[in-house]
Amino acid sequence: MLTRVFKSGNSLAVRIPKELAFAEAPQEVEIERIGNTLLVRPVAQKNLDELVNILSSFPQSFMADGRDFHEQHDRDWPTLSKDES
Repeated sequence: MLTRVFKSGNSLAVRIPKELAFAEAPQEVEIERIGNTLLVRPVAQKNLDELVNILSSFPQSFMADGRDFHEQHDRDWPTLSKDES
């Protein structure tokens, strides 16, 4: 399918034919140049629905016993003197 590149302000723009449009028009797309090819893909919208699906996929027994206890130790952070900075 052929289309045209045109100037829009200081940028170049491409008209995407209706037949190639995404079902739900994304607000943002990512564009990448690979050799002499331009790849345009929609940016996945992140929402809490995905989180609900991910969390519901864990089995009931997941972390049923809680987390393992790991004793925390103070770290010996080196201090920089004025001469070293």
